Amino acid sequence: AVDGRLDPEVAELRRQLQNRHHVAGLIGESGRMDEVRDLIGKVDFTEFFLFLLTGDRPTPVLVKLVDASMVAICEHGLVPSVQAARMTLHAAPDALQGAVAAGLLGAGSVMFGTSENAGRVLADIAAIVATQKRPLDQVVFEKLTQIRQAKEPLPGFGHRTHSNGDPRATRLLEYADELGVSGTHCAALREIARQVEKVFGRKLLPNIQSAIPAVLLDGGFPAEVLRGVPIVARAAGLIAHLAEENHRPISNDLWYSAEAAIDYDGAL
Repeated sequence: AVDGRLDPEVAELRRQLQNRHHVAGLIGESGRMDEVRDLIGKVDFTEFFLFLLTGDRPTPVLVKLVDASMVAICEHGLVPSVQAARMTLHAAPDALQGAVAAGLLGAGSVMFGTSENAGRVLADIAAIVATQKRPLDQVVFEKLTQIRQAKEPLPGFGHRTHSNGDPRATRLLEYADELGVSGTHCAALREIARQVEKVFGRKLLPNIQSAIPAVLLDGGFPAEVLRGVPIVARAAGLIAHLAEENHRPISNDLWYSAEAAIDYDGAL
């Protein structure tokens, strides 16, 4: 720096880095936004989250869809991720962050990371419809047949509790309709639901993990970070479970119940 000013070459390098890495260039003394002047008390968390993701102010509709999606997925009872978090806190009560991390590590293709896989299916269908100008029902049938022949599960369909349909999925799709944002991805999900029994030989209904990517992709959410929405939402839910665990612990019950439920059948 010369007289408090950056060397021109350093200033240009900083500008290039900010353009290339929009998150690093959004906030701070040399960024586009000032945290105190432009953000605190003026934007909510979801809006800021989307702003960091994309580098642009999100539309009010997308903010509402992300909010609704996170409310829908935040809490789901004593699922494995919650049990893992509670048991970790039992073992390390001074490590809240470790317990939250233990729960989030279970965000995979079977549990609450399924939205990412379902989003890929919907995005593939939408892309073919858009680029090849083919009928949606035909593209959906071919995609379902491909998944079936590969003996792969259909992500975002079926639910161990909501066998007659996931009411959260129904409501989220209705909300997208009300906001006027339902597009090809929502239409693809509904078409899959109409055809799935014909291809898979059994009735499967959409669950919340397919409804979330359908509405978010139609709202303009970046497909490559779809899994981030349930991760952010479940982090909040896990913290609530862990706060309860501190005051009304059940980890011992989980531990002893597991021991009682399993009989040792080893050779020795």
